[in-house]
Formats: sequence, C-alpha cells, structure tokens
Amino acid sequence: EMKICDCRESPVDKNLVDIGMPGPDLLDEKDVELYANVSNAIKQLNEKNFKVIVITNQSKVGRGIITYEKMEVINKKIEEIVRNQGGSIDKFYCCTHKIEDDCNCRKPKTGLLELAKRDFEINLQDSWIIGDKTVDVQTGKNADCKTILVKTGYAGRDKKYNVEPNFVVENLIDAAKIIISTQNHKH
Repeated sequence: EMKICDCRESPVDKNLVDIGMPGPDLLDEKDVELYANVSNAIKQLNEKNFKVIVITNQSKVGRGIITYEKMEVINKKIEEIVRNQGGSIDKFYCCTHKIEDDCNCRKPKTGLLELAKRDFEINLQDSWIIGDKTVDVQTGKNADCKTILVKTGYAGRDKKYNVEPNFVVENLIDAAKIIISTQNHKH
C-alpha cells in the first residue's frame, strides 16, 4: 500500500512517479524493510532531478489500528533508510480515511495526485505511476499518467481493477531505467 512518487523537475516538464513500497501489515517503524534496490532506484531518479513523493492509502489510521502519529514515525523511518542509502524522499501524501468514507483522496481517486500536482507544479500527462497493485495502475489511468506495474509485492495479483499498465517490470530499478531512458529520448 505504501507508495513512493517521484517528480522530475526540469525547465521542459515536471513529472510524477509512484513506486511500490511496504504494505498493509506495516504497523511499527522497527518492521520497516525496503525491497532491495529501492533506495538505489530512488537515488538514480534523484540524480536525474526527480523529486520523490510518497502517495499512500492508510485506512488503518481511520480504522484506529494505528495512530496518525505512528504512521508519521513509520514514514520518517522509510525516509531515513532511503536517505542513509543516498536517496531522497521529498514528501508523503497519505489518505487516512476508511474505505466507506468515500473521500476523494483514496486511490484510485486522484485527490492526492491533484494535491501533489499543485504543490510541486507537476504535469500529470508527463508523469509516471509505479506500483505493485492494479489500484496503482487504475490511479495512474484516472490521472492520465503513464503506468508501470512492478512484480515485487502484490505484482498485480490483487486483480481489483481490470487495467493494463504501460509497462510491467521485475522491480523498481527496471522501472527507473524505463523512466530515465524515456526522459533521455525527450530531450
């Protein structure tokens, strides 16, 4: 469920990328473990002037399973691990509503992407969403972003949405390579 978004800022365009991270069972910062190469992939995107933004559904806060403060501590731990390995996360956007609240920020709705778009002046049409669930791909489609499904985590097995990503790759490093190579061809 945890996502990372990367936003590239350049004079020509600004884009956003959403990357799969640890899921719904993460209840304590001491349990935070990132997939191999996540920090390295983020670092590579940073080096190409991408900003990294996390977009995540965290209904466990709304359901009272963890507190908002605990969620923030977990987010800070993720940031710290990435930073210690040379990468950088710029911002976390979290939907803490329960599913039945029918808010506009819970993926696949695009409220959090719209917020990131405003805060970072992102062009969503030139943006990428990377995730391990069909909800991530559907969110990308709803926001008119390009999408990459990674085979780590759920690997799209949630099957909630019948959507085709633009690319399917093994992991985040492969996703970063696609984004960087696509960017290189544009300039």
